[in-house]
Amino acid sequence: MTYPEAIRYLYSLRWFGAKFGLANTFKLAALAGNPQNQLRFIHVAGTNGKGSTCAMLESIYRAAGLRVGLFTSPHLVAFGERIQVNRRVISERNIARLVAEMQSLLEEGWGMPDAIIPSSGPGREVEPRGPKDSHAAATEHPTFFEVVTVMALRYFAEQECDLVIWETGLGGRLDATNIVKPLASVITNIQYDHQKWLGETLASIASEKAGIIKTGVPVLTATDATEALHVIAETARRQEAPLTTLSPAEMDRPPLSTLQLPLPGQHQRMNAAVAVATVRALASQIPVSEDTIRAGLSHVHWAGRLQLVTRPTGQRLLLDGAHNVGGAGILAAAMKQYFPAAEPTLVLGILRDKDWPAMCDILAPLARRILLVPVPSERSATPQELAEACRRANPRAQVIECASLGEALEKTIEDGFVTIGGSLYLIGEAMELLHLSPAKANNERRLNEWGATAEPAENKIPASR
Repeated sequence: MTYPEAIRYLYSLRWFGAKFGLANTFKLAALAGNPQNQLRFIHVAGTNGKGSTCAMLESIYRAAGLRVGLFTSPHLVAFGERIQVNRRVISERNIARLVAEMQSLLEEGWGMPDAIIPSSGPGREVEPRGPKDSHAAATEHPTFFEVVTVMALRYFAEQECDLVIWETGLGGRLDATNIVKPLASVITNIQYDHQKWLGETLASIASEKAGIIKTGVPVLTATDATEALHVIAETARRQEAPLTTLSPAEMDRPPLSTLQLPLPGQHQRMNAAVAVATVRALASQIPVSEDTIRAGLSHVHWAGRLQLVTRPTGQRLLLDGAHNVGGAGILAAAMKQYFPAAEPTLVLGILRDKDWPAMCDILAPLARRILLVPVPSERSATPQELAEACRRANPRAQVIECASLGEALEKTIEDGFVTIGGSLYLIGEAMELLHLSPAKANNERRLNEWGATAEPAENKIPASR
């Protein structure tokens, strides 16, 4: 299998949409030799800050001399960003090899040889053929994320990782990543997002995230919403899992009291506090000195989160994947803290399944000029929808509807300060257009649409018990 063929195969798995449950992942992992049993994990869930917290944990443990696997999603530009060892992205050669191996396992376990390989073009939807050519095939066959999860486990085991920093995809309780028993479970925070999947209240969302808590395994959280924290605490009590809750006061204690993080924003200081507390909680199993913690945090990198780019013309661009109401609030606070005198131009694109009216209410008042663009996703809100909301939120701003991000960048070429946000998918597109990341011939960004073909109502996580 070549690399382009591997990417096409992964695209074809989108036909199976998104669903929740662990049976498929356990079965596929067993066929793969249960590589998770050879590895140690820190499992990270939460609404916002998961990726940044994972990056901080990875950087600390790598500074301690460990061989560290990192599994995150979504990717910004290249699929391989999801699977890294010591921050080296998995090679195209290894992706092609592992995808071919996963295809063989799927044929063995689900009896679908040659079933879903598209004949041409990335992302072409191809229905299964053969003996399981039915709706049941679509509901029983592993999804893109389930396949990629086991693929990552096999790679990390091959690479003999000392530790894997393991981010959930969506939720936690029924997320494919939840087949592991970690050294520690981390829940960064609980805010409103993915309500169609996780429930309409903070308590129901917290119940799904708290599903990663395992018997006797320490759990750490910076959740400050009372109803959500109550659910996490009750779950930890039932599982006899030691619980550590972290408050903003942790940001004023060493090493954070004297450390300038490379990642800006008060929220990143809170994420760092969670990472530090996790490392200290595991000190008896993986000793890490305070100097090493400081060194790891001092060199952490995580693209697309309040990332400031200065172009050769002197124009400054702030890229931030503020993809929900909580993220929009963080971006707004950072703008006021770091750029109080700026009169920014805002380029905004948001997914329709987010609370985009509330996000417009938060972000539109920041700008004197607002350009609305479609997100490169089947779920994008239209520029027209966003424009109406932004005009209500900021009647004084000039609001422009654009057909693409490329058009918006052309229209802002003379603007001194531009903020691009509203979706990580949009940030990935911006990184390609701005040549901050090499473009991929197969448009691998669209692999993030692994769940777009499924109806949320048919796959909704059952109400928490």
